[in-house]
Parts: sequence; structure tokens; C-alpha cells
Amino acid sequence: MTDTAHHATGILTGRGMTMSDQLSRHARKIPDSGALTFESGTRTYRELDDRVSRLVGALRSRGVRPGDRIAVMCLNGIEAVETYLASVRLGAICVPVNFRLVADEVAYLLGDCEPAAVVADAGLTPTVDAALAAAPSAHTCLLVGGHGDRDYERAVRESTPDIPETTADIQDPAFIMYTSGTTGRPKGAVLTHSNLLMHAFSSITHLGVAADDRVGLSGAPLFHIAGLGAVSTNLLLGGRSVLVRSGRFDPAEMVDLLARERVSNCFFVPAQWQAICALPDLADRDLSALRRISWGAAPASSTLLRTMIDTFPQAEVVTMFGQTECSPITTVLRGEDSVRKIGSVGTPMLNVEVRVVDDDMNDVARGEVGEIVYRSPMVMREYWGKPAETAEAFRGGWFHSGDLVREDEDGYFYVVDRKKDMIISGGENIYCAEVENALAAHPGIAEVALIGVPDPRWGEAPLAVIVPRDAANPPTADEVEAWCRRRLAGYKCPRRISVVAELPRNPSGKVLKTRLRAETGT
Repeated sequence: MTDTAHHATGILTGRGMTMSDQLSRHARKIPDSGALTFESGTRTYRELDDRVSRLVGALRSRGVRPGDRIAVMCLNGIEAVETYLASVRLGAICVPVNFRLVADEVAYLLGDCEPAAVVADAGLTPTVDAALAAAPSAHTCLLVGGHGDRDYERAVRESTPDIPETTADIQDPAFIMYTSGTTGRPKGAVLTHSNLLMHAFSSITHLGVAADDRVGLSGAPLFHIAGLGAVSTNLLLGGRSVLVRSGRFDPAEMVDLLARERVSNCFFVPAQWQAICALPDLADRDLSALRRISWGAAPASSTLLRTMIDTFPQAEVVTMFGQTECSPITTVLRGEDSVRKIGSVGTPMLNVEVRVVDDDMNDVARGEVGEIVYRSPMVMREYWGKPAETAEAFRGGWFHSGDLVREDEDGYFYVVDRKKDMIISGGENIYCAEVENALAAHPGIAEVALIGVPDPRWGEAPLAVIVPRDAANPPTADEVEAWCRRRLAGYKCPRRISVVAELPRNPSGKVLKTRLRAETGT
């Protein structure tokens, strides 16, 4: 709906429930309560609301309008959340960007979503400026820790608070969260205000959040849907989000943070939980405030889950499963089921309907493997600018997850494999086709296939199976990694290679990765 229509009806103004509306509500009701904690400081709801309004004023004065995209490439910090909220308040569409990407990858995303503005950390300036050269739509750039006219803090400080008279329709796009598919090209999942609101409502209701469960921490970066979802849920509750600095994960420092801030609920990927549980003095720390500990984003072993249950007896262990396009949680395994149904991803969350189907959309029998498909008010609106991919994703009237599962006799789901060709390493998605495309351009590689292999630290790690052009002189693992690092983010680069004479294929020519895994002992 246009601004003119908003003013003409006045209806949407009185029905606001976006993240920005929630911030405004808490700024009025609990102005001095903490909203965000980062490192040594806490920003209250009053302070956060004022700074978000000032950032709106700064962006509007620079020509950013409702419906424009605002790309955010920031390390974890309060400024990233401020920009998310300012985008929502302005009626723009926020586009979080992974700060680990290289310039070519960022340029592709900016070219796809065509942002009017980019907000980034000053330390990423070389990457951002190189990407901006390929993004003529971006007429505004603010840098956190920058200087001069591009300094984020100066822009906020010198701006007049600007509160738009109207609010966005909750069915309007709020975020574009980029995720890739089997083609290797990123796709922007368009999440509406309603998607995020319904997800927060469903999470709170399903998990039974109590009055003393209002301090949340997520080990996921803020450009991830897990990071965004955690902040969104805490914001709806009027709780406090403890933000974790970006960089190397230090389990001892993380436990210190949990204890110091009296965190009541937290989320980490399995590799992080493994490091935390291995701390020798963990039993001496005061973590009595923890009510709920959750994990997701990558597979976890039964051994690790049992260790978590034993290590944190006062806390409920929660398994969360889903994907970006679903805002993201779709199934949950809680409490006593964490032991009884260990290895399962649980049952559908409130407001999520599921089926397990074959390739022709026929339901498979319980116990048989099929693709899990969804219907839910939390499912994305579309893939940005990709109608054909959107239509395929919603084939048959259900959203196709690409995950292969089986359902047991009690209605609990178990993930068997990923239909989409993807590796999850330390919570980061690595899409094989993207890495294979980069490697295929190497002059010494004739053919390549990427597979995930078990890794004690990251859960999985990428291994490149290579057919060399010259069998007597194949590229080395170091050469392959160096080649990739110039073209891809570091976490996507294979650290190991396997040299073979040919890749196994089925009659239609598709590489048989199941056989590759067996032949490489994985």
C-alpha cells in the first residue's frame, strides 16, 4: 500500500505490530529497562527508540524512502540492530549481508536487491567499496566507526528524530535474507513483518516463556536468521538481548558472559556447545539463571546432547529445526523428549503444518523417507525477483524444504539427509554448486564435486573430489584453498582434496555423491 493510501484510510496506523511498533511500545511502558547489551554497555528502550528515530531521520534526509532496500554488512553490535529497526520504521526493506563474503559475492547480492543505502563496519570498507562499484543504486553509505560524511555515529548524532506518521502493512516485506540453493546462486527469501511477528508469537507460546525468562543470547551472527529471530522474540517480550561480539568463539569468555548477564535462555550451534561443555571448570560457574538452552543450524551427535543434558540439569534442552525461508523454526524437541527421542528434531511448532511426501507430492507412509513440506504463516512471501524459483518452491501449494525426513509412530521427525546439496559447517551453510563453480574455473581441474566430511570441531567440513586435467600433476590442497580464498568466503573453502580418475555418475550423468562419500570413507 502506498503512503497516500495509508494517509487516506488511517487504518494501518492503528494496527501496527512491526518490530518498530514493539520498540515504541516498550519505550513508552518500560523506558528505562535494558533492551540491548553489548560488551560493557546496555542501551535502554528509551535510548534505543530515540537513536532508531534519529537514524530514520538521517536515512530519509539522504533520500532513502519506503520500499527501498537497505543492505547491512555489520559485525555483531548495537548498530546492526539499530539499522534493522530503522529500516522497519522507515518502511524500507532490510538486507543483512554476511560480513565474511568477499567483494564479488557482496556485489552479486547488491546487484540482485539494488539497495538505496548500505550500512557497514568501517573495517569492511575495502570490500564494501569494491562491491559498491557494481551497485549504482546505492547512493548512500554509512560506516560504523567511519569518518566524515559517511560516519554512522555522526549521522545519528546530528540527525533530528523522525517518526513516520504511518506504519507498514504487516504483509509488506521487512527483510530479505539471502540463502542459496542447488544452483549455487544466492536467493533472497522475502520475510514479511507478519512472518517475523507470527514466528515470535509461536516461539513464545510453544516454549512457554516465563516472567524470569527475559534475557536472551544467541551465538549466531546477526546476519543469520537465528540471530535476527532471537532479537525479534526478545523485542516482543520487552526483554533484553545480549549481543555477542563477532570473531573467534571463546567458550570461557562466553560462559563468563552468560554468568555475568544472568542470561536465562541461549542458543548455540553444536560446535559451540561442544566447546562450552568441555571447559574443565564449568561446574564452578554460576549459571543458575539459565532456564532454556537450545541448539540448531547443524547436526548434533547423541553424545553431545547427553552431555548437554547432564551438564545443565537446571535447564531445558531444546532442539530447533527449520530454515531461513520459514523465519526459521518449524519443529521443536523439548524437555523430557530430549532424552526419550534423542536424535529427533521433534514435532511441528505452533502454526506449522507439515507433510512428508514423495517427488509427486504423495504422502509417504510413516517410517518411510520423504521430503518435508510446510504450510505456515511463517513461511516467506517469495524469493526476491525470482518468480520461477518461487513457483517451484511452492509447488503443489506447499513450501518445499529440500530436507529428507522420516516420521516415527509417535509423530516425531528425524532428518535423514538434505535433498538440497548443502554442507553445514559450524552453523554456516556451504552450497556445493557455488564452490564447485569456483573450482571448475581452475586450469588444473577437469571435474570436481564437493562433499561434506565429518569434522570434530565444525561438525562437517568441505572436501573437494577432483579429476585433474593432468593426472601426473594434480593441484595440491594448498593450491585449491588459495584459489577459492580469492573467490569465496574462507569458511566455504575446502581444506582437503581427494584426487580421482573419474567421478561416479548415474545414467543421466548426475554425480553420485553418496558413492563418493562411501569411497572416501565418510
